[in-house]
Parts: sequence; structure tokens; C-alpha cells
Amino acid sequence: MADRLNILFITADQWRGECLSALGHEMVKTPNLDALAREGVLFRRHYANAVPCGPSRASLHTGMYLQNHRSGTNGTPLDARHTNWAKEAAKLGYDPVLFGYTDTSQDPREEDPDSPWLRTYEGPLPGIRPVCMMGTWPTPWTDWLKGEGYEVPSDIRFAYGHRAPGTEYEDGAAAPRPLVYPKEADDTTFLTNRTIDYIAGSDKPFIAHLSILRPHPPFVAPEPFNAMYDPEEVPGFRRKENAEAEGAQHPWLEHQLSRKHFRAPANERKLRRLKAVYYGLMSEVDEALGRIFTFLKESGRWDNTLIVFTSDHGEQMGDHWLIGKCGYFDASYHIPLIIRDPRREADGARGTEVDLFTENVDIMPTMLDLIGAEIPVQCDGASLRPFLEGRAPEKWRSEAHWEFDFRDPADDSAEKRLDLTMHQCTMNVIRDEKYKYVHFTKLPPLFFDLEKDPDEFVNRAADPAYLPLVLEYAQKLLSWRMNHDEQTLTHISLTDDGPVARPATRY
Repeated sequence: MADRLNILFITADQWRGECLSALGHEMVKTPNLDALAREGVLFRRHYANAVPCGPSRASLHTGMYLQNHRSGTNGTPLDARHTNWAKEAAKLGYDPVLFGYTDTSQDPREEDPDSPWLRTYEGPLPGIRPVCMMGTWPTPWTDWLKGEGYEVPSDIRFAYGHRAPGTEYEDGAAAPRPLVYPKEADDTTFLTNRTIDYIAGSDKPFIAHLSILRPHPPFVAPEPFNAMYDPEEVPGFRRKENAEAEGAQHPWLEHQLSRKHFRAPANERKLRRLKAVYYGLMSEVDEALGRIFTFLKESGRWDNTLIVFTSDHGEQMGDHWLIGKCGYFDASYHIPLIIRDPRREADGARGTEVDLFTENVDIMPTMLDLIGAEIPVQCDGASLRPFLEGRAPEKWRSEAHWEFDFRDPADDSAEKRLDLTMHQCTMNVIRDEKYKYVHFTKLPPLFFDLEKDPDEFVNRAADPAYLPLVLEYAQKLLSWRMNHDEQTLTHISLTDDGPVARPATRY
């Protein structure tokens, strides 16, 4: 065990994939993540497999597509029969620990009827030990704030967005109002400090999952990050002239834009303020991660720690008049991925970038592969180890895939508006370098020519010139789903000589 790798597995919630200065973003500055990329591998075309947080993290932590783990919404239980990276690492003697949250909805069949985990979707991943668990209720942080003499809202859920008094930017202020707490005391710094404290006190190989809320809403940043980016200077929004014109693209989009919670503010100054603060929160996360990286170097752990940085999903941030994460647009699914592998075998790949499509289902197989654990048959993804060692895999996917389950057991408005049953509130997406195909269970499909229309404005599904391609991509999507049907026991046959097993790759 002594010579085993440490793992620092970092997720920053709701981080759009292009928002790294290493990728040439016109505004966002991420010097510490850029430095990590120079010492590791940057995956340019990395995608989440689902939204929102719960379904996406279920894929991230189990290595399974939504069609197999079936935790399709925030609150849909994750079947206890599925394993995950934490359980598998524990078999090798690791003690996987959590700082933040995993948004795992617990299987009610495994819980006592009075369990508090049956009253929230924000349960812990089975097999992980929460050291500092913070989600909607940031109790460890707010308790610490009180102990330090800071005033905390009576409803501690509002501490994340507790603004300093004053005028807001859209009402004439020169900059967005900051968080009332200084950066030395905010939630990102608090969680970072707890992680450093834990690692500093660890005398054996560790696996720590640091799950940071930011840049997820509320879009409120401490000074100086609230004013780091000028709202007037942020890039514009990729959208049609108004939400009504946008919604004409598809019935689902028209429905989504009718929902106040997902429709971007009409006030341009407010939307620009949100985007500027969104960027500021990213730079704050980058600064916090820089402190962890410095600590790992100074404590002698840098050269034995695998670092994985990614997100659970992206953010529309006004594009297509949407806010949040939903649907089929790339902005909700394209996310960053940087992996620094400390092993000597990875030296030749340092500073390289990968243009092939990678997905969050690849993270679990990668971590398990690098610590010498067996990769479970349930995993739909594959280890990224070849890329980390500077060699191309013999076979690899040529598209990205994701799913969106927009059912809501507590709200049947989509079913009524779109004439669907609850189980028909689903869509599947396949996209490659040139085209994107979106298939709905019982709604018209969408097809985009990404070379001619990178912002996804023109649906060509009914264009006669594109019909052969629409058919081709519908068949590709069907073949992908068939190839990735749940296969946990399908490689086993019971014979006269007993069970015979022959695992096979997905590609």
C-alpha cells in the first residue's frame, strides 16, 4: 500500500468547457489550471453524459450511462447494486473521503424508513466517507463562520449568496455586489482548507474527492473576484433576436423557455453581471486549487498524487435565452478535463492536448486502472491511461453521447404541454466533429450541421438534402445504445463445467 498513488479528484460544479485560459478563452484567467495542464494532459472535447447534477454525477461515479444507472433526475434513487470508484478503491485498502457533495439519491430499499437520506437527493456516494459534507445545507462552513464571529443568515442555505449591502450592477453600481464574507472565509476557501488539513494529517495513501460548489449559482463572488471581469466586456450571447424566435426551433425548447427558472433574464445588464461573476468564481476556484497544488509540492506529495479536474456539467449562461443546464445544447455538456499523472510512464505526454471525444464515464475506469484495481464490467467508459502515457488507444469513440431525462414526478407541466407520458420525457444525443443528432422518445428529432452552424440555430432534420445523414446518425445512435445496454452478467455462461466468463471491451 505504501507505494500506491494518492488521488485528488476535483469537480467544480457547472463549469463550461471552453472557460480555461489554456484553451485561449478571451477573458477567463485560470493560471493554476493552465499550469496543471502543462504538467498533465488537457482533454479538449470532454463531455458530461447527463444533466443536472444528480444524474451527471451518477455517471461520473459509476462509469455508467444514464440508460443503465437510471438515476435520471435529482432525486431518482441510484440502484444500490451498482458499484462505484469509491467502493472499488476501498477493496484495495484505500479510505475514500469526501469534501463537498456527490448528490447521490440513496436506494430506499437499503435505508431505514426514518433515514434522513430519504428526504434529500444530496446523499453521499455509497463507499465514501464524508469528512466535510456540504451541499444545499453548508452546516460545517456556517458553524465555522459563527465561531469566527461572522453573521450568518437564519436560513443557512442563503449563506452562499449573502451579498454585501448596496446597489446592484444593473441598478447603476460600478461592479456586481460582492459576497458579504471575505475570500479568506468563503465556502470555496473553507472547503479547500479542510481538504489541505486532511491530507496534511494523512500518513497513508489517500483518495480525496473535493467537490466544489462554484461556479454554480448563486452567482455571487467575494472581493476581488466580484469585480475581476467587467460585465460590459464579457463575450456576447449566442441566441436569436428573442426567446419566442428561439423557441420556434422545437416544441421542447419552446416549453423550456416558458419556464421562468430556465429563461435567461431579459435585463441585459443583469445577464452580463451574472456572466462576469460566473467567470470571477472560476478564477477564485483556480486560485484555491493553486494553494492545494502548492501544498502538495511543499509536502512532498506532488510526485505521488494523481490529480483529476473536471465538472459535472456546463451552463447555458444566456445562450439560446436559457440559464442553467438542460436539453441538448453543447454549452450544458461540454466541460473541462485535466489529468496530471505523476508516474514516469506519463512523462512523455506532459503538456499534450487530446482532441478525441472523452466522457465522464471514462473517469472511474481511469482512476481504478491507475491504482491497479479491476475495472467493473458495468463501466460504459474506458480508461484514459493510453492518452496519459502518450499513446493512442487501438480503438476509441468518434462521437460524444449524452442523455437528458426531463420527467418530473412532482410536476406534469411538460407532459401536458407536449402531450407526453412521464416516461416519454427523454432525449438522447450523439455528436461528432461535423454533426449532431437529437432523438426524442415522442417528439420530432433535431439535426445540426456543426460546421455550417456551430451555434446550433438551424434544425435540418426535415431538410431533404440532409435526410440521408439524419438516417445515418439515427442508426448510429441506436447502435450506440444497443452496444451499451447494461451488461453486468452478459459475459458469463453457465456450462457443465460451471460458470465461464469472457469480458470484452465496448469498442
